[in-house]
Amino acid sequence: MLFFAVRYRSKSSHWPISLSKNIVCSPTLVAAFQPPYLDLYCSLATMSADRLEAVCVRLEAAVSRLEGCGGGGGGAIAPSSESVEAYDEILNGPFAKFTQLSATIGGEVETQAVYVKDGFQAVRSFLVIASKHKKPSDEAKLQALMKPISAAIGEVQSYREKNRPSKLFNHLSAVSEAIGAIGWVALSPKPGPFCKEMADAGQFYTNRVLKEAKEKGTQTHTDWVRAFMQCLKDLQAYIMKYHTTGVVWNAQGSEAPVTVAAPTKAPAPAKPAAAKPATGGGPPAGLFAALNKGGDVTTGLKKVSKDQMTHKNPELRASSMVKAADAPKAASSAPKATTAVKKPPRLERRGNKWEVEWQDNNPNIVIDDTATKQTVYIYKCTNTTVQVKGKVNNITLGQHHSVFRGTVCFMKFAWQLGMELA
Repeated sequence: MLFFAVRYRSKSSHWPISLSKNIVCSPTLVAAFQPPYLDLYCSLATMSADRLEAVCVRLEAAVSRLEGCGGGGGGAIAPSSESVEAYDEILNGPFAKFTQLSATIGGEVETQAVYVKDGFQAVRSFLVIASKHKKPSDEAKLQALMKPISAAIGEVQSYREKNRPSKLFNHLSAVSEAIGAIGWVALSPKPGPFCKEMADAGQFYTNRVLKEAKEKGTQTHTDWVRAFMQCLKDLQAYIMKYHTTGVVWNAQGSEAPVTVAAPTKAPAPAKPAAAKPATGGGPPAGLFAALNKGGDVTTGLKKVSKDQMTHKNPELRASSMVKAADAPKAASSAPKATTAVKKPPRLERRGNKWEVEWQDNNPNIVIDDTATKQTVYIYKCTNTTVQVKGKVNNITLGQHHSVFRGTVCFMKFAWQLGMELA
């Protein structure tokens, strides 16, 4: 029999676990417990058969876990998931409190918090992939991995725009302005400062929420703001510690499992089906549809004038014929086509908003004096190329035929007539 004092050195903790067991050990089992992970000290001793069996089961389980981490006997230990565990502390800490308080407030705030949670969970999934795989060499694959994050950002911001009349609009705006912080995974070499800038962008509305909460004495809304800001603060600290210059990938890992779908052509519009003639055997469906209108069923009837009434005109009764009314005057001619209003082109910045309007055949528009707090609004531009250098908060494209070049976190398309992204 061999006596082992097993001392386990845990990478994720600062204290060792010591076991003293008497077991029969093969050279293979001993080799599995080599420094720097385990120290084995052996001496002769004896122990009972029952105790020996229990210890062997525990050590065999430990060997299986070590072999699983290394990808097989003698393999290297898999990279630590310490960064993912640290991110989970944010999700289970201030972010969990934020979602709980959002549910307490209810209404649009609770609904928007669901989209925010989707975004934070998408970031976690991205970090898990980065910890196990190397960075994709194809930019399209990398963008496909980030697509759920950008989609969540768009959902949060779109929900705010759809609920402007809400009494909780300041809450929605605070989150909408700061949600771009989770887009840090696409930035390098300074994702930490970018996260702070996004948090500062939402501070204008969080101050409004705090002011209203102080006036009304609603502590829940104050706690909601503090939880949200603490979540962003912890996120920035996490980025500075684990991903200082950008997302850290596993250089020894395999290629990230992602597929990029090839662009597909839009299906041709289906031809309208020919109307089937009404068949006998019952009243036409159109009659029931008219009766279902209720009191509105008579709105399409023509009013009978007094000169067409037989009880007031005996000559009409004699002939049993109603004189045809004079043919109505020809309907007014079709409305003339309205000429498009053409305004002078404009390119200027108002505060934090760049406005590009009424540009025609201009391929050389460049916006380079940008900041992450700024927005770009492009409207009524035809055959125009707009290049945005640097990072901005969002870009809104209105009615236009244009080409856009740039990199942003969120883009909104409103009534676009034609567009090309380059």
